[in-house]
Parts: sequence; C-alpha cells; structure tokens
Amino acid sequence: METFTDVLLVTANVGSLFDNVSRLLRTIHSYKPQFIALHFQEVGGKDYMVNMGHADNFFRSIESNEEMKDYDRVCIYVDNQFQAEDVFTALGSMYFIHKTLKNIYQYDFNVKDFKAVSGQNKYVGSLAGVTTVEKEKFPKNFWPDFKWSRKGFMRTRWIIHNQGLDLVNVHLFHDASNLTACESSPSIYSANRKNALRYVINRISDSRYTPLPFFLFGDFNFRLDTLSLVQHLSTSADVQTVKKDSSNEVEKIICEEKDNDHQVLLQIEEKLFAYLHQAYFREDNVPSLLKYDKEVAVFHDVIREEDIKFPPSYPYSEEYTKPTQYMNTRCPAWCDRILMSHTAQEFIHRRDDDERGVVYDTLGPNVCMGDHKPVFLFFSLKTNGH
Repeated sequence: METFTDVLLVTANVGSLFDNVSRLLRTIHSYKPQFIALHFQEVGGKDYMVNMGHADNFFRSIESNEEMKDYDRVCIYVDNQFQAEDVFTALGSMYFIHKTLKNIYQYDFNVKDFKAVSGQNKYVGSLAGVTTVEKEKFPKNFWPDFKWSRKGFMRTRWIIHNQGLDLVNVHLFHDASNLTACESSPSIYSANRKNALRYVINRISDSRYTPLPFFLFGDFNFRLDTLSLVQHLSTSADVQTVKKDSSNEVEKIICEEKDNDHQVLLQIEEKLFAYLHQAYFREDNVPSLLKYDKEVAVFHDVIREEDIKFPPSYPYSEEYTKPTQYMNTRCPAWCDRILMSHTAQEFIHRRDDDERGVVYDTLGPNVCMGDHKPVFLFFSLKTNGH
C-alpha cells in the first residue's frame, strides 16, 4: 500500500539574522508537514564567539513555540564548539516528527542499525560521540590557497514508512573576491565547490554504510558564471580595468554606457558588484538568469533539483526596510538549494493540478531574513509503507 507523508525541508544560512522565526513558523502552519527538517549554516553568525549564546535562544524559540506542540519527537544537532577549531562547522540540524506519523527510525552509525525515534533528543556541542549524526569538516589540505573556514557537512539517516533516506546539511566555500571570480569560466571558486561537493557525494555513497537515496540541502554558495554574465551585461558598454599603482593587479572593473553621459553600468571590486539595473535579478527575469547558473548541472549524473522559479537567494540587504533589495557586495546568486539523488526524486509524489503539489521557494520573500533568504521544499513523500 502506498503511503504519503508531507515533508518540509528548509535550509537557512543564519549568519546575519537570528530573529525571524515567525516566518518559518508561519510556513509550518500553512503547510502542516508531518516531518520537518531544518538545516542551518553559520550558527552563531560571523562573530560566533560573541553570538553563540544568542544562537541557543534561536533554537529554543523554535522548539518551544506553540506551533510545534504536536511534534512529539524532536532531534536537534548543533555544532557550536568554536573552540575546537579543527572540527567546528557551525552547522545546526533540527528534525520534528508529528504525532500522527508512526514508525520513524533513525540510524546509529556506531552499531550500524536503526532505532525507533522517541522523545526529545538534543545534542549541542562538538557532537563528538553522538552516534546518530555524522559530521565532517572539509580537510585542510583540500584548498591550500584559501583561508580555512567552518565549512563541512553533517548527515543523519532515517526510515520513514519503510523507506531509508539520508538528510545531509552542507556548507561549501564562498567567492572570496569578485575580481578573481571574473577571471575564468568556471571560476577557481566554482572549481573548489565542485571538488567539495563531489567529496560529499562520494562520502555519503561509499561502502561503509549501505548507500541510500539522499536529500542534500544547505548553503552551497553556488554563484552565477560571473565572467559570462559580466560579458553579457557589458555587451554595449566601454569596459575599463583599473590596476593598482605598483603592481599589475586589477583593483576595479568599470563598465560605462557608450552614450548617456558615460553612466556607470557596472562596477566590480573585490567586495563590490554594483549593477545599475537591479531589477535584472528579480522574479520575472529568473529564466534568463538561470542560464548562468551552471554549478549543479555538472552533477546531473547523480543530482536532481526541482525547477527554480524564485529570484536568487543571496545577498539580500540586512536593512529591515529593504527586504527585496540586494546588497551590492556580490552578484546575486542561488546559493541556498535543496538537491537530491535521482532515487530520492522518485519518491516525490506528483499530484493532480487541483491538489497542493510540490513547492520549491524562498521563505519570507517580502520580509528581511538577513543576507540569505531561506529556501524550502514542500512535498509528499510516497513510500510503500504499511
């Protein structure tokens, strides 16, 4: 007999904002999922030594909310041990199971067996010795030229109605400099992320444990193919490259309109990406912008994704009065994604038009959610359960 379980997966980079829990709860309220998975990155924010206590309140405010009272089983994993620099990932994963959902099991990676989930299971710290989660920081030698940072992945493994699934929280490397990102296509940063993602996929598919269908969601830091996009945006412009006095190093790229008083169309510096027509990155232009989103396509042999119909999830203004405005620090991009194995996508139930189907969207499109808009996927998981 086919069984359907309503699932809500959410990924949120909370590096710049901890206080918009209401928007998340509203989404939970409107979809009423039976199984919720929340994957957070940059727990504690950029200044995590100061803010880690604030992060604890954030998790508490979600679990103690009235909206969550019918979720009788909770599993929380928060890696907040920033003192342990060699293993700190700043990842946090929360899982909520509704009382109507029976027979949910979680894998113990130590004894290599599944156990029924019961009660409240909360693990906060370095997570060393917690046997229901597997956490790994990317090895230091992976990228010798880059500042080693809190990037890694965290996996939990579940059985929902007889179907095994891996849920993986991931945070990949960002673009350090907009200028470097423009140098080649694909950029050196894109190549790094490709290596890192391939590493994660290989690790969760290796022979230590039986490979299972997986959902991989987090901040992949995927960027648009910057060089191609800049070439496109500056097709009819005069492009000047300004170099630093002493060296041959590029300091800024300025694209000016040929007429129109030489108005600056686009200016790029290490941490500046200022494009005159910001509306270009909005909703109605998504299809043409997606041509430059190439980092997932490399993995089509193993990875699928629902169609993106929302504008880039990053970098939004952190000012409350400008919730739909992008900051001009980076080229807008779909950093926050929910990816899945081919096998996992087969379990997504495609309903008839009159029913609520699959929803892949940003959370809080019209309110300030920090520099990353959280992204969610709501769907019905179809399994052959009893």
